[in-house]
Amino acid sequence: MERWKKLEKVPAPYFIPKFGPLTGMRVLTSGSIVAGPFGAQLLADFGAEVIHMELPGIGDSYRTQRPALKSPDGSKEMAAAYCQKRNKLSFALNTNFKKNKEAREIFYSLIKQVDVWLENIVWLDKFGIDCKELLKINPKLVIVHVSGFGRPQFGGNPDICDRASYDPIGQCEGGYANMVGFPDGPPIYGQPFPNDYLTGVYAFGTCCAGYINVLNGGMGQEIDLAQVETQARNLDDHWVSYINLGVEKRRVGNRVPIFQPASMHQCKDGRWAFIGAFGKAAYDRCIEGLGLDPEEWKWEECGATKEAVDSPKGVALYNYIDKWFSERTAEEAQAHMDKYKTPVGIVKAPKDIYADPHWHDRGNFIKYYVPAIDREVEAFGFVPKFMETPGQVWRGQVDVGYDTETIMKELLGYTEAEIAAIKGRGIID
Repeated sequence: MERWKKLEKVPAPYFIPKFGPLTGMRVLTSGSIVAGPFGAQLLADFGAEVIHMELPGIGDSYRTQRPALKSPDGSKEMAAAYCQKRNKLSFALNTNFKKNKEAREIFYSLIKQVDVWLENIVWLDKFGIDCKELLKINPKLVIVHVSGFGRPQFGGNPDICDRASYDPIGQCEGGYANMVGFPDGPPIYGQPFPNDYLTGVYAFGTCCAGYINVLNGGMGQEIDLAQVETQARNLDDHWVSYINLGVEKRRVGNRVPIFQPASMHQCKDGRWAFIGAFGKAAYDRCIEGLGLDPEEWKWEECGATKEAVDSPKGVALYNYIDKWFSERTAEEAQAHMDKYKTPVGIVKAPKDIYADPHWHDRGNFIKYYVPAIDREVEAFGFVPKFMETPGQVWRGQVDVGYDTETIMKELLGYTEAEIAAIKGRGIID
């Protein structure tokens, strides 16, 4: 055992094409659903060689999310995960290392070959995973933990850190749900999974930051990313306002309460649009676009502060704006205010966005082949867009464990006979 000690690191990329700004970075990711896997997906989109360690046979539970796409012959179907798992190698491994030393040996070999381990397994101790041991195996390893409430090694109440969590839990506990909805109504859960995807974006940046530190001569380390804390961090000025001024921000509905124009309105065609103009110059342009005189409807008196917004004249301005939108279609309102450099955002459904040539001209929708269901799919492309090192899709989603044997032979040094001896015992299949 401990064959991993003899392993020499194989430079990345080895299994995937060379592309994107993250080429040369190899990532092991484990866990399920959205936050961790989405962070790994962003890394994979931009050239990192990402190995997704999944449970044999079961895989990431996100694979079961509906609706599903079927293969051309109808024999197989694949849920929404086909988009989130593009560009990933799938490695099947039973992670209960307390009960299985051979699985632990395989895991240690993987750890020696990667730059980053991004995990949201959460209960590492239960599986016998000691991160201090992993950093001895690979001193340059960046370990990024993603969980609901953080790991107690970084502080906090261990009982709270041990709580289970999903996206809506993070929205509630991180303060976001307190801000969404109308003042006289209940908090509203934001969709679809904004806290999970926000945490995934933080995970993407965290992995890159830790990796860059190592490239600059630093050592590997553990990094803790708590779902509730990413949500709280994005409340930003709420904390300064409350802690230093005693101002507690609350639900305000479809208006920004501290300046205007900044509100949602229903248009003549039944659609909804939001208008915003902050600062005197932007405000004056907007007022002119609305057909009013900026000298009569002064910024300081009608829109600069909460007091101005709540004043009789401020209320009159809001009512005028509301009537102005009701007399125009959403497209008419937007086109008119564009002339005055005043932003108007129309509330759009996916069908509206997909029908707009602008989004296609930007290259936002791409097609690629998905081996798991033997068909081509169309999905959203890459954000951000790099001029010289763009993202690409080199392969769509594969079945659980599709790359296990290849990785074991070519990256971990296992022979055909050794793999055959492991198969059929619930370790890799």
